[in-house]
Amino acid sequence: MSYLILTAFFFVSSLIYFKVAAHFNIIDKPNERSSHTSLTIRGGGILFILAAIVTFFWGTDTFLLPAIGIIIIGTISFLDDIFTLPNKIRIVFHIAAVTLMFVYLQIFNVLPIYGIIALYVLVIGIINAYNFMDGINGITGLYSLVILAGLQFVNMKQVLFISPYLVWIPMIACAVFLFFNFRKKALCFAGDVGSVSIAFWIIILLLKLIFLTDNWIYLLFLSVYGVDTVLTIIHRLFLRQNIFKAHRMHFYQLLANERKLPHLVVTVIYCVIQATVIVYVITQFNSNRSLFFHFVVMLLPLIIIYISIKNKLSNIILVSKKG
Repeated sequence: MSYLILTAFFFVSSLIYFKVAAHFNIIDKPNERSSHTSLTIRGGGILFILAAIVTFFWGTDTFLLPAIGIIIIGTISFLDDIFTLPNKIRIVFHIAAVTLMFVYLQIFNVLPIYGIIALYVLVIGIINAYNFMDGINGITGLYSLVILAGLQFVNMKQVLFISPYLVWIPMIACAVFLFFNFRKKALCFAGDVGSVSIAFWIIILLLKLIFLTDNWIYLLFLSVYGVDTVLTIIHRLFLRQNIFKAHRMHFYQLLANERKLPHLVVTVIYCVIQATVIVYVITQFNSNRSLFFHFVVMLLPLIIIYISIKNKLSNIILVSKKG
């Protein structure tokens, strides 16, 4: 019953936000990296900040520090959605939020200084990659829901690493957000506030699981986004492009924008592939094979698919432009 009430609360809160956003003109305007052409309410992902606040009043686990981190990083991202803040300001708040995450996970007591620095880079990199991948209808909400479902399965069936409600709450928030976003014409977009906040939450859960089990195989829960992001950066560097400028060269963008595949179809493809990887990881719970083996088995096919299909897409696009 409590989760039903929470679902209703998220629905009502979203509808109220839509009214406020429309009044204050908080809308997403298409730009050079957009995969949409019409004005749409931005910042629907503020729901994930609300979900973090809910944890203050729910359960007994001490989730205060990470919840504050979500609120901090989500709030600065929401302001960036509205005003477009300088990168220097955003990175300061990102570091502050990640520091709270690390204190909660006791990272400073576990890793040497070079490991801590490397983890800062990795976490902030993943957060930004998650944000860059938020470009078509449904992808952030459904991809996040798939990851959270996988984490909850591990949590309840294999190794209890956190109170289940701390996974159910963001899952419900994702489901409610998808009701408004997983459409041919979305009623709202997540905005930076949505993609950054849910990425932060997922990373907390993943790192807690990884450090409890001492098994980095769970990073494969982010493998599809990771392959697309890393290989796209490499591709842009090869083309001598400024990787910090807006673009439409992600694999999913080429599928949606150049090949004109429906957004929801591309979203489902990405999420089905990621779900397949997660199922593989779950089935390897008691495996004695090396971490290197698992990464090769899962990442190599994704890399080959990315390079081969994207190369064909690029050639088709080049020919069509010449024509």
